[in-house]
Amino acid sequence: MTRLFNDPADFADEMVDGFVAANRAWVRKVHGGVARATTSPDGTVALVVGGGSGHYPAFGGLVGHGLAAGAAMGNLFASPSAQQVTAVAKAAEHGGGVLLSYGNYAGDVLNFDAAARALEAQGIDVRTVRVTDDVASAPADEAYKRRGIAGDLCVFKVAGAAAERGDDLDTVTAVAERANARTRSFGVAFSGCSLPGADEPLFTVPEGRMAIGMGIHGERGIAEADVPTADGLADLLVDKLLGELPERVAAPAGQRVVPILNGLGSVKYEELFVVFGAVQRKLTEVGIVVVEPEVGELVTSFDMAGVSLTLFWLDDELEQLWAAPADTPAFRKGGAVPQQRVSDEELAAGAVVPVTPGTAESQVSARIVADAVSAIRRTIDAHADELGRIDAVAGDGDHGIGMQRGSTAADAAAQDAAARGAGAGSVLAVAGDAWSDRAGGTSGAIWGAALEALGRVVGNESRPTTATVQSAVHAATDAVLAFGAVPGDKTMVDALVPFDEVLTARIAAGDDLVAAWSVASAAAQTAADATADLLPRMGRARTHGEDAVGTPDAGAVSFALITDAVLATIAVPA
Repeated sequence: MTRLFNDPADFADEMVDGFVAANRAWVRKVHGGVARATTSPDGTVALVVGGGSGHYPAFGGLVGHGLAAGAAMGNLFASPSAQQVTAVAKAAEHGGGVLLSYGNYAGDVLNFDAAARALEAQGIDVRTVRVTDDVASAPADEAYKRRGIAGDLCVFKVAGAAAERGDDLDTVTAVAERANARTRSFGVAFSGCSLPGADEPLFTVPEGRMAIGMGIHGERGIAEADVPTADGLADLLVDKLLGELPERVAAPAGQRVVPILNGLGSVKYEELFVVFGAVQRKLTEVGIVVVEPEVGELVTSFDMAGVSLTLFWLDDELEQLWAAPADTPAFRKGGAVPQQRVSDEELAAGAVVPVTPGTAESQVSARIVADAVSAIRRTIDAHADELGRIDAVAGDGDHGIGMQRGSTAADAAAQDAAARGAGAGSVLAVAGDAWSDRAGGTSGAIWGAALEALGRVVGNESRPTTATVQSAVHAATDAVLAFGAVPGDKTMVDALVPFDEVLTARIAAGDDLVAAWSVASAAAQTAADATADLLPRMGRARTHGEDAVGTPDAGAVSFALITDAVLATIAVPA
């Protein structure tokens, strides 16, 4: 049970603030996470890692010389937003391009890929390497579907070392890809973890039993067994990993391997050492040469009682890069290399959410946008319980809470940005970033992408015309459709697409914005109600099958409510 917190909703932010305060020699706070507090030569590749909070020392604890240049840090067990990743990458890059590397989870993929597109649009060269080391999460012939767990460290470490020695972006990327292909991990858990403020763990394991092959976000294992002795656990972990050798490793005998025995939060170091002694013996018995092992907490899951073993199969270059010096808050190798701190101005500027100033006309529109976001927040607050009730039937029950968190954060961010002179487009982008960050999960990513697309089209130069608003809504629709849902899947899309189509048609027919929006909002409400008859084909509700028929989709309902809330704040364009 996680015991020490204030407001659970503020936990991730307060954790980052405390982490930076304790590690100012290595890191500085930037919007979306942390970056190095020390300088790097111009032209150096920036390795930017990240994921949800709750896994320390991953990911902020790995920022420093010889490892990552920055870490995007999302909410608890939730991916960072695309805007967070983009902001961290821009703060960390030095002209040599950016390598984004992270564990292979759906939310992370969506947001890091969106950030990559945004960075490339700004002229920054970007590559991506997703870590896929968890052998329990997919079969070998579908390794691209596997999750990233403690093997993250192997990929990050060699990529960071390659960047530090001055390799170009393609070379650093190739090194990271090779490390990922030669890394395998497997884990067990004796209990689930509990998030701050939660009354129950995310999953439970019967006394005397262990979950085999669990994930690090509360995903249940693929099997269950009695808790063995330390030697028995070592046998299980090693045998599983030796059963699947990397493509270029014909046999284990004579191979050099870095073993990493990782504690997931509640297993003590002394217990890990007992298990590692058996792991070392077993590896040595089959002729494996153990190289610079690591034992400790490297990728955790709050208070989960669990252990994972990673085997990183080396070649000559990977061994050299693994052994290269590194100096970060949570991981150090070799002698420390003297570093120069960034300027005080850069330290102060990085933590502020960046906004794009607007013209006088756009600032007037920005105020209207901020008012609209406030109206959205009030509507979601008023309907949060009902949205949760609907979602409990046709989903997992957290839609109201997630929307409430997202809209509340978006409101505060929009008000702040407007007060600082941001243009309308920038207010929308900042609000989307905050929504995505606080809401977390796929819903947060969807609303973040929609608001970002709206802002991109609206811009910061002039007061948007009716045609501009229609184009912005269509861009937002395209951004949401890019997540894969189509009408008929019983998702938010079932209300969004009719709204977009009716708005476009009414504006083409000559209606002003208020009139067109009113008709389109009514169409969205009708479509949302009609989702009650649909069988879910996308999202978490799809697992409920026939049970979801008869109840409307919570995402479609909330979208219709939002369009109605915005209506009163829309001014007729000049």
